[in-house]
Parts: sequence; structure tokens; C-alpha cells
Amino acid sequence: MTWVHAIRLSEVARGGSNAKLEPDAETRTAWAKTLGVESLPRLSASLALRSWLDGAQIAGKFEGEVEQVCGITLEPFTQPVSGEIELRVVPAGSPNSPIETSGAEVELDPAAPDPPEVLEGDSIDLAAYLYEYLALAIDPFPRKPGAVFEYKSPVQESSPFDVLSRLKGKAS
Repeated sequence: MTWVHAIRLSEVARGGSNAKLEPDAETRTAWAKTLGVESLPRLSASLALRSWLDGAQIAGKFEGEVEQVCGITLEPFTQPVSGEIELRVVPAGSPNSPIETSGAEVELDPAAPDPPEVLEGDSIDLAAYLYEYLALAIDPFPRKPGAVFEYKSPVQESSPFDVLSRLKGKAS
């Protein structure tokens, strides 16, 4: 990833902050290439960072456009992409980090909030989280509006046994 938009945890602890992210054309081109789409003409995000325990809570939305190739017509088309970003992060060594139980069985509650992510340093790379949530929002099987897949069954070829039975019938 080429673009970094980092905010230190100490800045968030002093009262939170808001961030507006808009990657430049070069970054969008690089992201489009790694995400396997034709292009990423537009992308922006508005995020709010608030203090949470000894880490931070990040919440916001992103929206943009992605150009993909239709899986039916093989024609490129542009479609909107958007989503919500919501996560919590804690510094390494935090008592609030997820407990690792190597080898033990873990029960997960799908209704419970996700555990916080553990940061490697003392800063949060908002661009990395935007990229991650964008990757999850892109349709892996794009279909151009109005494109319809019409299945035509292949022509039924004779099996070798059908040919033999016809030959046997002629020999009698």
C-alpha cells in the first residue's frame, strides 16, 4: 500500500478527532490494481476517532465508484461502492487486547461486537482500514445493470453406446 494516513493514539486520547480521507489519483490507481478492478474513479471517507479504554474507536462512512468488468457481457461498467467503517483498536500489550487461547476451543457470539484490533505501534493508519473495508465492499461477481445470463444447453451428442446400438440394428 502506498498511501498512509496515520494518527497517533495520544492525539485521540486528548479529545478525539475527525478525519476526511480522499486518496489521490495515483493511490486510487494502485489500489484498483491490487483489488483487481479496472479503476477507482472516486473514493472518500469521513471518520470520527474517539477515545475507547486505552485505545480508540473509529466510526464513519466511505463512498465512491468502482469500474469493473461484467461477468456476463465482459464489458466494463461503473457502479457505486459504499460502506460503514466501525472498529476499535488498542495498543500492543494492552490488558484490553483479545485473549489468545492457543489450541483451546473458542466460542464466538455473532451478535457481540468484534474484539479490538491490536496496533503494532502507537499510531492508527486510517488509510489501511479504508482499503480493508473498501476491499470487502467490492462485488466479487459484478453484473452490469440489465445484463442477463441466458443458458443454452449444449447440443446433445450421441454417446458411443447409441452409435453401437444403431449399428447393431442395421446388421440384423
